Amino acid sequence: MKKQRCSEKINLFDLLSEEIVFIILDCLNTNPFDKKSFSLVCKSFYITESKHRKKLKPLRQEHLPAVLIRYSNTTHLDLSLCPRINDHSLFAISKITSFTLQSIDLSRSWGFSSSGLLSLTLSCKNLKEIDISNAVSLKDAGAAALAEAKNLEKLWMGRCKMVTDMGVGCIAVGCKNLKLISLKWCLGVGDLGVGLIAVKCKEIRSLDLSYLPITNKCLPSILKLQHLEDLILEGCFGIDDCSLAALKHGCTSLKALDMSSCQNISHLGLSSLTSSIGGLQQLTLAHGSPVTLSIANGLKKLSMLQSIKLDGSVVTRAGLKAIGDWCVSLKELSLSKCDGVTDEGLSYVATKHRDLRKLDITCCRKISDVSITHVTSSCTGLTSLRMESCTLVPREAFVLIGQRCRFLEELDLTDNEIDDEGLKSISRCSKLSVLKLGICLNITDEGLAHVGMCCSKLKELDLYRCVGITDSGILTIACGCPNLEMINIAYLKDITDSSLLSLSKCSRLNTFESRGCPLITSLGLAAIAVGCKQLIKLDIKWCHNINDVGMLPLAHFSQNLRQINLSYTSVTDVGLLSLASISCLQNMTILHLKGLSPNGLAAALLACGGITKVKLQAAFKQLLPQPLIDHLQARGCVFQWRNKVFQAELDPKSWKLLLEDTVP
Repeated sequence: MKKQRCSEKINLFDLLSEEIVFIILDCLNTNPFDKKSFSLVCKSFYITESKHRKKLKPLRQEHLPAVLIRYSNTTHLDLSLCPRINDHSLFAISKITSFTLQSIDLSRSWGFSSSGLLSLTLSCKNLKEIDISNAVSLKDAGAAALAEAKNLEKLWMGRCKMVTDMGVGCIAVGCKNLKLISLKWCLGVGDLGVGLIAVKCKEIRSLDLSYLPITNKCLPSILKLQHLEDLILEGCFGIDDCSLAALKHGCTSLKALDMSSCQNISHLGLSSLTSSIGGLQQLTLAHGSPVTLSIANGLKKLSMLQSIKLDGSVVTRAGLKAIGDWCVSLKELSLSKCDGVTDEGLSYVATKHRDLRKLDITCCRKISDVSITHVTSSCTGLTSLRMESCTLVPREAFVLIGQRCRFLEELDLTDNEIDDEGLKSISRCSKLSVLKLGICLNITDEGLAHVGMCCSKLKELDLYRCVGITDSGILTIACGCPNLEMINIAYLKDITDSSLLSLSKCSRLNTFESRGCPLITSLGLAAIAVGCKQLIKLDIKWCHNINDVGMLPLAHFSQNLRQINLSYTSVTDVGLLSLASISCLQNMTILHLKGLSPNGLAAALLACGGITKVKLQAAFKQLLPQPLIDHLQARGCVFQWRNKVFQAELDPKSWKLLLEDTVP
C-alpha cells in the first residue's frame, strides 16, 4: 500500500528534462489555446511554457509590460494587432527585452515617435529585423533612429512617405549589414538615397523600390551589388530602355526581377536583360508593354528562367508562340486578365512547356475546350490551376482536368460551366487543399458528394452563390474533410441549421462566410461557436433569423474571433454588448441593425477594448457623443461611415445575368 501511494505522488513530467518538454510544446501548434491550457495545469508547466515561448503577437498594448516580463525569452515581437503603440510602450519593450529581442513588427502601429524608436534601437543590440511599414508620419529623425540598429539585416519601410534621401542615407551609413530593405511608396526617396544604400550596404540580397521616383542614375550602383538576388522595380515610371542598358554591366547574381507597370520599357530595354543576368529565375512584367514577338525573343536567352508573370498585359499570338519556343522549361506561367490569349497561343505554350506546375489563366475569356485539352494532356504535373471566368470553356472539358492532372493542390473554377460530372472527375485529385467553385450554377449536391468522399485534404472551399447546393452536399464535405479551415456558403438559399451542425465537427474551421442564407438561425450559429473554437472570421450578413441568442455562445466559446459582419441581422444592443467579452475582437461591420440604439452601440464600443475598425451607418455619427468618438480613435479605433441605404437582395441567378450584362 505504501509503495502504491508513493507511486501515485510521482509526477512523470518531473522525470523529463526541460529540452524534452520543449519538444512536446513544439508539437502544440494546431490550436492556439493548447499551449495556454498546458501552462494552466500547474506552476511547473506555467514556468516551462513561459521559458519556451519565443514569439509573441499580443492583442492589447496596455498588457505589453506584464506579458514581456512573463515571456522573458521573447525574440520575435509582432505588434501588428496593436494599432496604438506609443513611446512609453517602446520604452518598456527596450528595457525588458534588451538582450533577447531580434525582430519587431510595427507595420500596423502608430503613435510612437523617433524617441521611442531610438530607445528601441539603442537598447536592443541584437535587433535584426524591423517592420515599420505604413508609418506615414515618420520623418528623417525616425530613420536616423533606425540607423542605430547596427546589426539590422531586414528593414521594411513601405509607405513611409515623409522619409527623404537624408533619412535613408543615415540608414545606409548605420546599417551596413542590411540584406533586405523595402522602400515601397517612400515617395520622398530618390536616386541619391537609393544610391547610398547600394554603395554602403554591400550585403543586400533583396531590394524593393516600387513606385519610387528614381531614374537610371541609381541603377549602376544597384547592379554592382554582388549578392543582389531579388529586385523589385514595380511602378518605377522613371525607368526606361536607356536605364535597362545599364544591366549589361553587372548583377549576375539576380534571380528575381519585378518590373510590373513600367510602361516606358520596350523590347529594346528587355533585350538588355539577357546580356548579364542569365541566372534570372523569376520575371514579372505585369501591366506593362504589349508582349509582342520582339519582347519574347528578347527574353529567350534567359536559360534559367522558371517563372514569368504577365498579368494584365496585352499578349499577341506571335508573342505567346515565341514564349513557347523558348528552350527553357517554365515551371510557372501567369496570364491572368491578359487580353489576346487564344486557344492557338495557349495550346502551343502548353505543349512546349510540359513541366509547368502553376498556370493562371484567370479571365482569359477567349479560350475554349481546345486549350484545356492541350493543357491537361501536356502539363500533367500541374499543382495549381487558376481559371476563373473562362466562360467559353464547356462543361465537358472540366472532366479532363480530373482525369489527367492528379497532382493538383489548388484549383480555381469560379464562374465557370462545370457540372456534377466535372466535379466527379476532379475528385480524383486527392491532394486538393484549395477548391474555388463560386458562381458555378450547374453543380449540385451529387457532384459535391464526390469531393467530400475523395478530397480529405481539403482546407478551403468556396461555394459562393452555388445555388444547387443544399444541406446534403455540405454534410458530405463536413464528414469527409476534417481539416477544413475555410468555407464560403454565401447566398445558398436552401442551407439550414443542419449544415452548420455538420460543419461544427470541423474543429479547425477559422473562416466561415454564410451571408445571405435566410434559413440559418441562432441555433446553427451556436453549434459553430461550440465546435469551431478556432474561428477568426465570421460573416453572417443578411441572416435575418440570427439574433441575440446566437451572440451569447459566440461570446463564450469563440474567444479567438477577430472579425465579424452582423449587417442586416436581428442582433440588438444586448447581443452586441455580449461580444465585448471577446478580447480578440478587432473588426466589426454593423450596418442596418434595426434593434441597435445609439446608447447600446456606445456601450458596446466602449466595452470592446481591442476594437480597431468599425463600419457603421453614417447616421450614427451625429447620434454618438463626439468625446466618445475621440476617445475610441485615440485608443486606435478607425471608423468607416457608410451612407448605404437599405437594399433588397437579388436572386443569385438574376445577379449573374446582371453581372454578364456589365462585362464586355
